[in-house]
Amino acid sequence: MTTPAFLNVERSLTGRRWIGPAAEDERMAEAMAQTTRLPLPLCRTLARRGVSPEDAASYLAPALRDLLPDPMTLRDMGPATERFLRAVRQRQRIAIFADYDVDGGSSAALLMIWLRGMGMGATLYIPDRIDEGYGPNPPAMRDLASRHDLIICVDCGTLSHEAIAAAAGTDVLVLDHHLGAETLPPALAVVNPNRQDETGALAHLCAASVVFLVLVEANRRLRLEGSKAPDLIALLDLVALATVADVAPLIGVNRALVRQGLKVMARRERAGLVALADVARMTEAPTAYALGFVMGPRVNAGGRIGQADLGARLLATDDPREAATLAARLDELNRERREIEANVRAEALAQAEARGLEGPLVWAAGEGWHPGVVGIVAARMKEATNRPAIVIGLENGIGKGSGRSVSGVDLGAAIHRLADEGLLIKGGGHKMAAGLTVDEKKLPEAMARLSELLARQGAGDAGPADLRLDGLLMPEACNPELVEQIESAGPFGASAPAPRFAFAAQAVSARKIGENHLKLTFGGLGSARVEAIAFGAYDGPLGPALEAGGNRRFHLAGRLELNSWGGRNKVQLRLEDAAEEK
Repeated sequence: MTTPAFLNVERSLTGRRWIGPAAEDERMAEAMAQTTRLPLPLCRTLARRGVSPEDAASYLAPALRDLLPDPMTLRDMGPATERFLRAVRQRQRIAIFADYDVDGGSSAALLMIWLRGMGMGATLYIPDRIDEGYGPNPPAMRDLASRHDLIICVDCGTLSHEAIAAAAGTDVLVLDHHLGAETLPPALAVVNPNRQDETGALAHLCAASVVFLVLVEANRRLRLEGSKAPDLIALLDLVALATVADVAPLIGVNRALVRQGLKVMARRERAGLVALADVARMTEAPTAYALGFVMGPRVNAGGRIGQADLGARLLATDDPREAATLAARLDELNRERREIEANVRAEALAQAEARGLEGPLVWAAGEGWHPGVVGIVAARMKEATNRPAIVIGLENGIGKGSGRSVSGVDLGAAIHRLADEGLLIKGGGHKMAAGLTVDEKKLPEAMARLSELLARQGAGDAGPADLRLDGLLMPEACNPELVEQIESAGPFGASAPAPRFAFAAQAVSARKIGENHLKLTFGGLGSARVEAIAFGAYDGPLGPALEAGGNRRFHLAGRLELNSWGGRNKVQLRLEDAAEEK
């Protein structure tokens, strides 16, 4: 039986069907509101996350000390930590081989900052995305091994058998989170919650969190022997950035790490993050949204279209002047990246639409598409269709691509299986994101097989037009206190989406701002009137329809947020959709 559409919206202005909270969640929310005296909108948010009334208080105030797992539950943690500390005690030469994204850069920076606190340095090596590709490669590992006693691979290495074997004579540690194969590489230790022989209890950790746990164990051992150790709480800003930017689910310990990391970041003590916030014109306290959509893309820009190590160097530096120079360069590269991305996105969407958007997978491939933006374009296609998406750049008969998945569909496992079946030259990743290299001749067969594997997981079952809402609100209820209470259920992100609320039958006053954004107000008079903004509204039908609304009334849907201006906090609706009242 089909669930009735919320507010009877079968097809909104953007073509979506509105789905309200499940009856069971609504009953749970009402019971929670009665027993806890918390506002009903907040209780609806908690109920949707499966939080019981008894657990509401602890969920709203997660304690990292209660949620942080014992590092020793991860396999190889003991030998990895011991070898790392031996290198520190003996002042050995350490090299850090990191991935070129935010998670890799943050992981490398964590180690470099910790080592600096112990009076040591390390060689940073990040491969060029185009010339070397993802992960360790034999020439680079041989070169590093000839000059170092220990190589630590972060956010990579789990599948790099040949490359790690090339580092013969030098110990290699792998600190990673990507899905492992049945056979591990010939490293001294592989600490990875996504090894085949792990329980999966910590599979949601990003690589920076794995590195953080190694440092937790290192500090514990140093304290036991009476030695001083660097402050780990001060490093949580980097863990938070990596967790959000790598689209790790904000559940369990991840949620606590990000909450605490945002508090650390708000102190503005890390030179690189301060410079990054300033160049991005961030005037308010950092949020998970800012990490994912403001800071993360800039850190990534170096690895995408510029010098691969710029992001890691920015995050690791303690020199404000160097940080300002690096942040400015990354901001410039990010602007260039946006232009490249826009061109690829337009071509990819047109190709995917011609192929059809109703299957379990949307994909596109094009000659000369920049490999540094295919992942971002895949994310945009995934958002637009509510389906896993793959975007591939082709050159000389070889395709290098990236994919993004939707909740509940493990893309990394499917890509890994394709590689095992010989349909890919190589491939790997995790549940929400993956990378692949494919022979152009095998591309249609590989994508057909991938569609089949994803369909078995339920990809494509949810309509692309579904918009899930957490309930109905009145404009009069929207005050800063309510928004702050709802925010206490955050941070919001992957696997923990920000709650969306609907406002029924509103008279709106709308106008265009900038090139394609919409500003509107709705509600009653005076303080009961709510402002709303819809970015990119004129890229589709939303902006023109609301601006020309006249005397018609509209149901509105979006996320509440606080807009700080002139020292005052005002409630603002981040408008995502609307439907004319019938």
